[in-house]
Amino acid sequence: MNIGIDHGYYAIKTRHFSFPAGISEYSHEPYTLQNTLEYDGKFYVCGTDRQPILRNKMENDNYYLLTLVAIAKELKQRGEKTECSVTIAAGLPLAGFGREKKPFREYLLRSSQLVCFKFEGITYKITIEDVKLFPQEYSAIAIHPKLIQNEPSILLMDIGGWTVDLMRLDNGVPNASTCRSLELGMIRCIDEAKEQIRRDVGLSVTDAQVERVLSGKGCSLDEKARSIIQKQGRRYTERLLSAAMESGFDLKAIPVVMLGGGAAFLSAPISKTQNTAEHGRFYRLCRKDRKAPFWSMPFWRAPGKTSWRQPYAGFCVKNSRPFLLRLYSSQRKPSRRK
Repeated sequence: MNIGIDHGYYAIKTRHFSFPAGISEYSHEPYTLQNTLEYDGKFYVCGTDRQPILRNKMENDNYYLLTLVAIAKELKQRGEKTECSVTIAAGLPLAGFGREKKPFREYLLRSSQLVCFKFEGITYKITIEDVKLFPQEYSAIAIHPKLIQNEPSILLMDIGGWTVDLMRLDNGVPNASTCRSLELGMIRCIDEAKEQIRRDVGLSVTDAQVERVLSGKGCSLDEKARSIIQKQGRRYTERLLSAAMESGFDLKAIPVVMLGGGAAFLSAPISKTQNTAEHGRFYRLCRKDRKAPFWSMPFWRAPGKTSWRQPYAGFCVKNSRPFLLRLYSSQRKPSRRK
């Protein structure tokens, strides 16, 4: 049986599940068996909160234990037997793929392929037959070939928890010399928003609250704190796009496919007064004079402000799936103001 697992800094993802990459160790059985892993005589509560950032994910056993949890969850969801053979398919950033491929495979495979553990009180005996590793960005776009058809060059932007991986495809083939990895993931955005709220409002909000506001969903949070989160979200988006430009990618010339968990936040509304993701479009704040030439799509202006919102991209797919930034730099047409 093949089970795909994304070992992210912020969350662990499988086909059916996504849970925080956090783990807490207990020497005795905790008060609940929910999300509890029993392995090698110890108990671990998994998925409660993200763990501190590790430069090397193989420094400790945390990601191996989270892998066992991901396997157990998938087996239960698929209705499979608790004693079976599994082939793990995992991803690695293209920039460090050659360097990390061998040690990460050995880390997941271990010397003994048979693994016995309990998850939520159920005993599992898993034989890990093999571990196959793939480049993350290139593998994700393979299931959406229509996004890169008829495009000689396209940029893949994988927005993860800690890193944002950039890779350019020329005629559908990765250009290794263009691979970049920026430490500008969503953890930066969330931490900066929490710190700004602590300074201005004196509240200590949680990651879950910040995520909910960034995704455009409602929650009973102080209105000023909500406004700060939205403002920090706009700043993060602008900084991310600027960093991509500084890395040598002209976003007005090359179409961009955004993927990863952070892509869902960038396509969500970031303003209470204006739904910037309306009709599946993504907008950025663009300060222009009222007499500036208009693009073929309508502008938006928040009440009482002179800042206009200019279309930056077209088609998008929600729920963390890739969405293509269709830029109109070569197809600008004047249109009437609304």
